[in-house]
Amino acid sequence: MPASSPESKRIIFAGSPEFAVPALQALVDSGHRLIAVLTQPDRPAGRGRKIRVSPVKAHAMNLGIDVLQPASLSGGDEQQQLRSLQPDLMVVVAYGLLLPGNILDIPAAGCINLHASLLPRWRGAAPIQSAILNGDQTTGISLMKMDEGLDTGPVFSKKVMTIDPEETAGELHDRLAQLGADLLTESLDDLLDGQISPVPQSEKGASYAGRINKSDALIDWQQTAQCIHNQIRAYNPWPVAHTLLEGEIMRCWASALPSPDDNAMNKDPGIEPGTVISTGPEGIDVQAGVGIIRLLSVQMPGRKKMTAANFLNGHNVLNVKLSLP
Repeated sequence: MPASSPESKRIIFAGSPEFAVPALQALVDSGHRLIAVLTQPDRPAGRGRKIRVSPVKAHAMNLGIDVLQPASLSGGDEQQQLRSLQPDLMVVVAYGLLLPGNILDIPAAGCINLHASLLPRWRGAAPIQSAILNGDQTTGISLMKMDEGLDTGPVFSKKVMTIDPEETAGELHDRLAQLGADLLTESLDDLLDGQISPVPQSEKGASYAGRINKSDALIDWQQTAQCIHNQIRAYNPWPVAHTLLEGEIMRCWASALPSPDDNAMNKDPGIEPGTVISTGPEGIDVQAGVGIIRLLSVQMPGRKKMTAANFLNGHNVLNVKLSLP
């Protein structure tokens, strides 16, 4: 960790998932004094339900930074512990716990948050997936001063990023995580010196990205091919878009939209949505409510995910109708 200069500030970092790790490292490299890291308590995860530490905790421990893991920040003891640290600033990135108003007032310069959207669009828990689901062509990172609302605080700065038409949520997640670290590096000193002031968000264009449930990933074949393609991209790597194939759940990891001159686009429009109309080395073509979607990578229960071409070596699904579980 770089040595602190006389002008360096005392900073607390609050974050939990992998998305927050690049921003944590950016703070470590900033020359300011990182006095503690807040992260979610260790919890059982995975099939074996083994206790797992958060990626932020693992990174902080490797750096020798003190880690705090309160189950809540609403208690007096937890709040007094934070006050005793006398922080100048708290940086929050995907922490996962609500910060009460009296926590927001503890740091001298308040609490700031890196949010993975261009606020006020996609406030809430799942901005990356929501941007892809809704066919957004751009997204980005917003650095905001936190208030007691849900991502409603005034914004210090933003960075914009183009979404690739074939990009998955996992791929966009990784790019945005680094973009957030870059924005924090560029803005932090000016923010602490009072050289930039936050601008209140407009309520015009505000939208909300709610938490994702596994049921959100069920494919409704009555939707357009574009909507289904977006759904498959948005729910990769979790919870993974899926459908029912002959009584078994088939997870759909990757897809494409055949070009207009492809033969698949010229099939009988009267075919029922969800029907497999063509199979081959290129993939599995399925009739949607409007248009055709091509499945490129699938997974059956108890099996590894595989290319559609490999899947077809052991399965004849031509004219089979896929459906909701």
